[in-house]
Amino acid sequence: MFTDGMKVLLIINGPAYGSDETFNAVRLAMALAKREDTEPRLFLMGDAVTCAIAGQKTPDGYYTLDRMLKSFARHGGQIACCGTCLDARGLTEGHLIPEATRSTMDELAAWTVEADRVLTF
Repeated sequence: MFTDGMKVLLIINGPAYGSDETFNAVRLAMALAKREDTEPRLFLMGDAVTCAIAGQKTPDGYYTLDRMLKSFARHGGQIACCGTCLDARGLTEGHLIPEATRSTMDELAAWTVEADRVLTF
């Protein structure tokens, strides 16, 4: 639950890789999490749920979104993944990094109402 600071909800829909938009949205989330005046939450929907798959292996020098999301969480950010979107891709909570939880549209609705700002990517 948010306590103080600007409450920012970022909703990402794009695929984990192949989209600068998704990478930049996670970068923004990380920058917000490092600030003392914001309380960011990240909701992954559609193909974006693949960002939270644990153990990603990318070529040397290439970013890995699972590590970026872990850093986001270490700085106080919350991560939720659409359960319907996980199911559609054959993914379970066991495929995800521990910092990301399976979630629902009801939780997204609650996060949206609680947020001071909602950003979609």
